[in-house]
Amino acid sequence: MSRTFLLSRTDAIGDVVLTLPVAGRLKQLFPGCRVLLLGRTYTQAVAAACPWLDGFLNFDELRQLPEAAQVAALQATGADIILHVFPNRHLAWLARKAGIAHRLGTCSRWFHWLTCTRLVALSRRHSPLHEAQLNLQLLQGLGISETMPLAAVAPLVQLTPTVPLRPELLALLQARQPGQLNLILHPRSRGSAREWGLAHFGQLVRLLYQAGHRVFITGTAAEGEELREWLPQHQPYLAADLTGQLSLPEFIAFIAAADGLVAGSTGPLHLAAALGRYALGLYPPIRPMHPGRWAPLGPHAGFMVFDKPNCQDCRTQPAACTCIKALEPLGVLARIRQWVPLPIA
Repeated sequence: MSRTFLLSRTDAIGDVVLTLPVAGRLKQLFPGCRVLLLGRTYTQAVAAACPWLDGFLNFDELRQLPEAAQVAALQATGADIILHVFPNRHLAWLARKAGIAHRLGTCSRWFHWLTCTRLVALSRRHSPLHEAQLNLQLLQGLGISETMPLAAVAPLVQLTPTVPLRPELLALLQARQPGQLNLILHPRSRGSAREWGLAHFGQLVRLLYQAGHRVFITGTAAEGEELREWLPQHQPYLAADLTGQLSLPEFIAFIAAADGLVAGSTGPLHLAAALGRYALGLYPPIRPMHPGRWAPLGPHAGFMVFDKPNCQDCRTQPAACTCIKALEPLGVLARIRQWVPLPIA
């Protein structure tokens, strides 16, 4: 009898990307199983691009229904196992009311004691494991006691674009000359990461232009507004400003056709890594924000972090701490100089 797993992960894009190995591992362990993701509207495109996922249940739409209809929607998935990868009290109770036979959660949430059939002792706060490895620990509730090495986890982080790139965007990327790189800089993080700063990104734009590369700035429409004064100063050095111009499926397709992306520890960084492009993450050294926990996973993924482990200034005065800004644009350029152009998808 084929099993149907429901992965509940109702937070941000990067978090969802680093949950993909759970789906991939389930496919390895239970051939023929179905794996569905229960997530937010803004992560649906990520689920659609993942080869391990068979469907998506939209949490935002679910919450708009009467409770009886919410229960019915969970039952309609046919799931016999739910893994609460990201704890959500409402969903924990809902899964119980829906009669999902096996409900897995961590023992660190009191509501899991009342709603789950199996509890896993899992503490993320002080763990030395990567986020993707921590997500996989929840499989202990299925009797699978293993800590996969990161080298085995990374290949399970995979995405494939679901929409073709618009002809005008493809033409823009194909205009590169031999040896040139099409590079995406994503300066903002919407609060999901410690930011490198617009001054450093501006310097990097100029350095990349001088090195002969082509630079694209990306971000949401709201982030584009935040960059309104910054962008005109750097327009002569940009191949294009794409802030607010790409839906998430289009953004995934654009990243997949570019050579690489530079950003803080935010969703686009993890998308680029999962798409097999160059992905360079800029990190502070503080736990749990450091790359040991949140580094991008992919064949061309890497990171830079200032060598001041667990800086107390980062913890006590995050706005004043200079750790991430101690990463010099010239150092970032040196890392990018090691990249070679990738085939345009």
